[in-house]
Amino acid sequence: MMQQKRPFPYGTLILSIVALVSVPVMIIRYLYGLGAMSNLSDGRAWGLWISFDLYCGVALAAGGFTLAALVHIFNAEKYHPVVRPAILTAFLGYIIVILALLVDLGQPWYIWHIMINWNIHSPLFEVGWCVMLYTGVLALEMSPALFERLHWRIPLRFIGMIQIPLIIAGIVISTGHQNSLGSMLLLLPYTLDPLWYTPILPALFFVSAVAVGPAMVILESTLSGMAFGHAVKLDVLSGLGRIIPFFLGIYLIMKLADLAAAGQLDMIVNSYPQNVYWLAEVIVGVVLPMVLFSIPKIRNNRAGLFGTALLVIGGLIFNRFNVSLLWQEIRPGYTYFPHWMEFAVSAGVIAWAIIVFMLAIRLLPISEHRGEAEAPAGRVPEAAAS
Repeated sequence: MMQQKRPFPYGTLILSIVALVSVPVMIIRYLYGLGAMSNLSDGRAWGLWISFDLYCGVALAAGGFTLAALVHIFNAEKYHPVVRPAILTAFLGYIIVILALLVDLGQPWYIWHIMINWNIHSPLFEVGWCVMLYTGVLALEMSPALFERLHWRIPLRFIGMIQIPLIIAGIVISTGHQNSLGSMLLLLPYTLDPLWYTPILPALFFVSAVAVGPAMVILESTLSGMAFGHAVKLDVLSGLGRIIPFFLGIYLIMKLADLAAAGQLDMIVNSYPQNVYWLAEVIVGVVLPMVLFSIPKIRNNRAGLFGTALLVIGGLIFNRFNVSLLWQEIRPGYTYFPHWMEFAVSAGVIAWAIIVFMLAIRLLPISEHRGEAEAPAGRVPEAAAS
């Protein structure tokens, strides 16, 4: 029998090109400064990197602590197969955050000063410490995969002994981090548009991150299954889809109740064009996924789960851009649109993260369903039958 030729890996080639293009761009940044490769100025506090890599990246990494809590704290063992991929995604997400900060900071070589110069009254102090601590926790949570691959039993046993404290520490730190990103925006009462500015921004950030965590797991599991052939069982992903509307509902109630309490509900209709952005964010990223995930036919279909999860993720990204970039006033006389090199940096670090994820899936025991396919309905797998 003639061996079937493997298709050319166009996706890997494109990822590699994007990743490699970002390298000389970063070199230019460190040799010649931010002005040589960005359109940043004194007109606003930050640009693309903070909005996308930090505000979006931290939220999209929430699958790590939500799945860890679901399995190890609430004993939902059904979701155990997707815990390691979720933690790996979260770990790489925080690496992206760190890389973005190292590029964005004017003098990144002083970033370690946060450990000795404590300003406990600054939200940035909490953000910085949460990034460092939670990245360390995620690295420890990922270490069993490496230890299993190397057959290192003693460190594996040690991690097993401290697993629950690690999970609890990760949940506490990540919760504080999601909240503190919202707290940073509370410092901008006259800069952020009133349709988004609210004292409950920290709580809104946390609840929306919890909602997007399972959606990211659905996205990652679907793409990983397509690429590597280890499809997660449909009932696991369907169960995650059943959880998401609950948190989206809480988020929606909080947003509407806050506007009502402030006497600003009329802004949804009258505050043009901000209301168009707000309505698009809420209808497409919150209301529509709540409806779709509540329909069993869609929830029990891989394509339906994937598409609806994309809506949740897209809605959160749009929200983070609205609050951190699009609807923040810029100083008179200034304009800002990201330089192409700013896009190259963000695309590059994401490409590097995907490449590392692919290598980890291939080399480490990350997925517990490697090579397994779901049995057709009504049939018993041969292993079980024997």
